[in-house]
Amino acid sequence: MTAAAPKAPAPRAADPGAPAAGAPSGPPPGRPAPLTVPFTGARAGDAPLTWGQRAIWHAVRRTAPNDHYFNIGRVLPLADRGAPVDGARLTAALTALLTRHESLRTRFPSDADGTPRQRLCAEGRIEVTVRDEPDPARTGPAAEELLASLTSRRFAYGTEWPVRIGAVRGTGGRITHVVLALCHLAADGHGAEVLVRDLRLLVRRGSAGAACAATPYDLALRQDSPAGRRASRAALDHWESGLRQAPPTMFPTPAAPPRAPRFWTGRLVSAALPRAVDALAAGHRVSGSTVLLTAATALVAADQGHRVAAMMPIAGNRAAQDHRTLVSTLSQDALFVLRLPEDPDRPDGGGAVFTDLLPLAWPAALAGYRAAAYDPADWDALLERASRERGTEVHPYCCFNDMRLAERHAVPAPAPDADELAALRARTVLDFPATQDRVACRYCLHLTGDDTALTVTLTADTAYLPPEAVHAHLGALEEVLTASAAGSPPRLADLPALLSAHRGAAAAEGAGR
Repeated sequence: MTAAAPKAPAPRAADPGAPAAGAPSGPPPGRPAPLTVPFTGARAGDAPLTWGQRAIWHAVRRTAPNDHYFNIGRVLPLADRGAPVDGARLTAALTALLTRHESLRTRFPSDADGTPRQRLCAEGRIEVTVRDEPDPARTGPAAEELLASLTSRRFAYGTEWPVRIGAVRGTGGRITHVVLALCHLAADGHGAEVLVRDLRLLVRRGSAGAACAATPYDLALRQDSPAGRRASRAALDHWESGLRQAPPTMFPTPAAPPRAPRFWTGRLVSAALPRAVDALAAGHRVSGSTVLLTAATALVAADQGHRVAAMMPIAGNRAAQDHRTLVSTLSQDALFVLRLPEDPDRPDGGGAVFTDLLPLAWPAALAGYRAAAYDPADWDALLERASRERGTEVHPYCCFNDMRLAERHAVPAPAPDADELAALRARTVLDFPATQDRVACRYCLHLTGDDTALTVTLTADTAYLPPEAVHAHLGALEEVLTASAAGSPPRLADLPALLSAHRGAAAAEGAGR
């Protein structure tokens, strides 16, 4: 049979949530004037979700009602340079932003059977939450407070626009900060950065250049075509092969009674890690992200005694030219399978060390990223089939998300020595900033930061990784990488003892009490 050509979007009625013509407007007496952002677009219509959107939707369902966890927030300072920005100028820039990016004009209603769809709307309006702050020293903190407020609530996917907008207004009506809270169905981390860049240009120059030709609507139609289904099958062939090599799951056995709330987030802020990671990446001709992915995976293997370990790094899926500035959720799980060497002999007479893994990890990571775009429904079917064949659930339940900008390059610098790294490590902070009731993973590592410090957060199921184990993985990650960068990479056989030492230190310090 010949597949039918995708249909053009059918015209739709105006946004039913828009106020009726002639409705009363204006703020109540004594209140500052609100900001309303109207927008119009060239088309409207319904389409399936893209693969990236389906992947996030699956995670949302597993995490609800705590799915605000997936909201993405950004703050754009506007008072640091350029002419003052008033409400009218900001409104014009936001109107242009919403017109420019179809994803911001898309809601996600569900069919009668619960299947969500994209609903692209031709017009509508968004109310901006304005926080007035007359104290110039308080506008930055006010923006962060507004960001926390806007991102702390789950989205009403079928009826709410997928972006909440806030603004901090200083003296004289000047807008000092803009806050964006994004639904993850509309944008991933890279897409959020595109929005911030475009909004900055629209505010300052009135133009952000040519818009991205690709759209989530058209991408969904391509992925739903015969060619898209073939590409999905090819990617899942890599998953099937990799899953067969690895244990069914990385943390198979509960280690302690779960805490309440069950999921705890440990956070390590390290000034030593950027120097160590950059030095290892340059010395072994791999990316810094691969260095961190390899260290985290090796420690998971050491913790559980695996000779082969599987981790699911989040892939941006931005290699295609027309995807690089597309505001949508393109990111999906990749599969990284690391096989530890059988402790081969080394010239120095010792066993295999951490840095021996990096030449093996680089091609394995690339292979995983190349196979990270697929239909999540077919992925679910693959895992169900693998679980039936092996008689136990097959799922790594370990993920790795490097949220730093992909185009970041290491700053050339002399390799660090042990004394420099020790001094930097003395400033490391490790704490537990958050807990949650439900997360669809057992081990979830996130990376943020810049050249001055790297923030590593590990959100874990306390039934499998109690707080002292979370503390141990974060501390051991820093120690493995700084020791390796200083020329003394630890032996792989010593990693279990290293984790045990950090776990004991955490228990002695009362971590997680």
